Amino acid sequence: MKQIYIYSTLFLLFFSSTVFAQKPVLADEEIVAETVTKEMDDLFKSKDFLKQKEKKFKDVTGTIGADIGIIQSGKVSTLFKVDSDINNPSFTNFLSDYIIDYKFKFKLQKQQRYKIRYTVTF
Repeated sequence: MKQIYIYSTLFLLFFSSTVFAQKPVLADEEIVAETVTKEMDDLFKSKDFLKQKEKKFKDVTGTIGADIGIIQSGKVSTLFKVDSDINNPSFTNFLSDYIIDYKFKFKLQKQQRYKIRYTVTF
């Protein structure tokens, strides 16, 4: 009897933690813009990104401005380069692929899309 109680408690703890681990749903455009900016800043400071950039594009410096389209699931749906003083198409393609493959740590309300302007300096 004691084992059943322990197993059922562990079962409930395990499955309740997965429910609480769901991504938050954001609705306000300003909060979405702040969160996107913060996550993108963190992404470009991550060890993985810096390692890849140093390996392939060590000498690239400058600024790129882009419009990032985000859909309900938190995925990047569109990416448009608005302005750039970096004249390396290979780096621009690398950066575009890196951003498009990224999935944000939040979701949007149903049928919601946002376009956020983001500028990064290397």
